[in-house]
Amino acid sequence: MNLMDITATILKAHSEDTGREISRIFSEKDEDTGVLTEACLYSAMSGGKRIRPAITFEFCAMLGAGKEKALPLAVAVELVHTYSLIHDDLPCMDNDDFRRGKPSCHKAYGEATALLAGDALLTEAFRVIAEAESIGDSAKVMAISELSRKAGIGGMIGGQQIDLAGEKNRLSEIQHRKMNALKTGALIECSAVMGVIAASGNENDIKAAREYGLNTGLAFQAVDDLLDKGEEENKTTYLSFMTESQCRDYISELTEKAKNALKGYKNNANLCMLADWLKERSV
Repeated sequence: MNLMDITATILKAHSEDTGREISRIFSEKDEDTGVLTEACLYSAMSGGKRIRPAITFEFCAMLGAGKEKALPLAVAVELVHTYSLIHDDLPCMDNDDFRRGKPSCHKAYGEATALLAGDALLTEAFRVIAEAESIGDSAKVMAISELSRKAGIGGMIGGQQIDLAGEKNRLSEIQHRKMNALKTGALIECSAVMGVIAASGNENDIKAAREYGLNTGLAFQAVDDLLDKGEEENKTTYLSFMTESQCRDYISELTEKAKNALKGYKNNANLCMLADWLKERSV
């Protein structure tokens, strides 16, 4: 099997574990709010590769802990990511009618229910962590703090605000890199740190996770910009500041930084393959 096939197999296994847990969490339907539960599941089970929970699982595994430790934290990150996609697609934001080949949540359920579904997923993420039985209270506090910081103004939401501003005025290169570090990089960085928290790792492990996650996240966005070239002509992308060749070199540089952050760990093969797989999406 080649790199792409091996990584796809790893991602599929983690995705299935994440999906089963999400289905369990939203398995009960109230007569009066059932449509909201359906909207949450519609988006959370829409077939994404679930890269973020995979990173959480793999960091936990690299540090020698079982998957059950990482599961609630991996699910929490995926719920936050899903909420961000629902809100991203709304007419007041990116105004996208489709997500992963299906009608966006607001097209399927209406804008008001989509807004509430995003709110519900975000709120549920913190409940999942708080009620997790596989990790201790100190780990729960660390995880809640990490996720709230990286999903908030100092992370994903702040990056989204910069992105919105960029729709009216072209971003500078510094602003653009900051936007990507916050909007895309922060939650992927969080995913890596969550795996360390689940495995009771130390400060050096967290430092390595941040280095891996941030660089992988930046590379992920740069690859997306290459794949989407020409589709959003008025949007600031990496290609607003560099040629395609320079962008590919930048992706390779970021990928090597991510892998080098893990060079002191024996069981880093899957995470290194995942970083390479994300880079190869540009081919």
